[in-house]
Amino acid sequence: MTNRFDPAPASDTVLSVRDVSKSFPGVRALHKVNLDVRRGEVHCLVGENGAGKSTLMKILSGAYTKDEGVLIFKGQPVTFTSPRDAQIAGIATIYQELNLIPYLSVTENIFLGAEIVRPGTPLLDWPMMHRETHAGLARLHLTIDPRTPIAKAGIAVQQMIEVAKALHHRADLLIMDEPTSALSRNEIADLYQIIRDLKAQGVSIIFISHHLDEVFQIGDRVTVLRDGCNIETLAVADTNVEALIRLMVGRDLADQFPKVPVEAGAEVLRVDGLTRRGVLDSISFQVRRGEIVGLAGLVGAGRTELVRALFGADPIDAGRICIDGQPVLIQSPADAIRCGLGLLTEDRKQQGLILGMSVRENTTLPILGRLAKIFTNPRRESELTQNYIRDLAIKTPNDAQKVINLSGGTQQKVVLSKWLATAPRMLIFDEPTRGIDVGAKVEIYRLMNQLAAQGVGILMVSSELPEILGMSDRVLVMAQGRLTGELSRAEATQEKILEYATLNIQSTLANPSPQAREKAIV
Repeated sequence: MTNRFDPAPASDTVLSVRDVSKSFPGVRALHKVNLDVRRGEVHCLVGENGAGKSTLMKILSGAYTKDEGVLIFKGQPVTFTSPRDAQIAGIATIYQELNLIPYLSVTENIFLGAEIVRPGTPLLDWPMMHRETHAGLARLHLTIDPRTPIAKAGIAVQQMIEVAKALHHRADLLIMDEPTSALSRNEIADLYQIIRDLKAQGVSIIFISHHLDEVFQIGDRVTVLRDGCNIETLAVADTNVEALIRLMVGRDLADQFPKVPVEAGAEVLRVDGLTRRGVLDSISFQVRRGEIVGLAGLVGAGRTELVRALFGADPIDAGRICIDGQPVLIQSPADAIRCGLGLLTEDRKQQGLILGMSVRENTTLPILGRLAKIFTNPRRESELTQNYIRDLAIKTPNDAQKVINLSGGTQQKVVLSKWLATAPRMLIFDEPTRGIDVGAKVEIYRLMNQLAAQGVGILMVSSELPEILGMSDRVLVMAQGRLTGELSRAEATQEKILEYATLNIQSTLANPSPQAREKAIV
């Protein structure tokens, strides 16, 4: 294995990682990793899920302790035993999994552990903290009231609050782990400008992303990790996407979207007039067996709300759902499962898995009633789980491994195995490849192809237009809680999808030209 590492000049270096190793039971996460981060640079870190990126970042942030090796920060050897140690030293981390306390306010989250006290009193200076929070939020173009509980903010806003919290601590090194995963294009553009401003101030940034285009938009240098080892560090200007992918996966990916055409069969799902007041407005569409139907739209278009309603997670006010031509009543996820539906949720950690349970327990959770009348049958559970571990190439030491210890791509496969165990007629994928690397993405796409070939209908929600275009047989587009367009695979382009996704329903209805009427009707 190539393991090229050229140390940066000591005078130019804010962080040096030397021969750092870390192991967990049954897993070697890092093996003699080396990394230099220069002052005022954006150093991107890429690699497949399980390559060791998050483990390295948790060592740098004090969440984990290293087994071997040396960390040198601002010229001094350091050992962090807690995140507080790293924060005091000048390292702030924005994790992919949000690290906010839901029922505390924005201000309370940002100042947690560093509250301002009124001089000469034991009282907190709330006006001062609210003012500083407001100023920090304004820098990110956020208008949320600092007194608002975090639980009332959307995921994208929470992500930007995490950024504000990190910036508040005035770090010398800022670690960003997938910071754009829940952001809109405008919010990403704002974040990029903030990163450029921080660079100009001499702040160093480690930027982890599965979106390789981000490396070329914001990065100065990039380090590739594979199987817990650093493979190579390159100037971004000296490489390209294809070269990074080869270094990440150790092989060429001939086709990032390996769509296999399947002749669609009978209709498996029909939705007529599905309505939820203020959220969904008279949604109608169908999915056939063996068909992958993409569902596109901008943030807030109502895509996740639609699939939650289909799965019985949210109530509906009107409309009809048919499975295999028969009307069904779906008032809960249990009803949906009995009807042959499965939902891979957008947030696999919060809604798709029980992180403290094992691979086996998560896989068999929806079918426990079929596996045992009164008591569970560990042998049957293990046999079933081992089949999916083999068939889906799930990277785990054994079926007893807790899913919290697995990489994002592997966790997504465990979610998929859970639904495959139910023998579904129809699967709904909500952002199926969010937060997973290019190699794992291709594996998920191939599994989708296999399911389609077996006659399973698939509805795929995605914010990634290349993914929508690459894997869909048909594309449905939503805006403002309505379906605004339907495109065949041959018709679908990024421009047409964005045209439908930005359609203003209200202005269309108020002044309907023939072209606008055609766009607004599915």
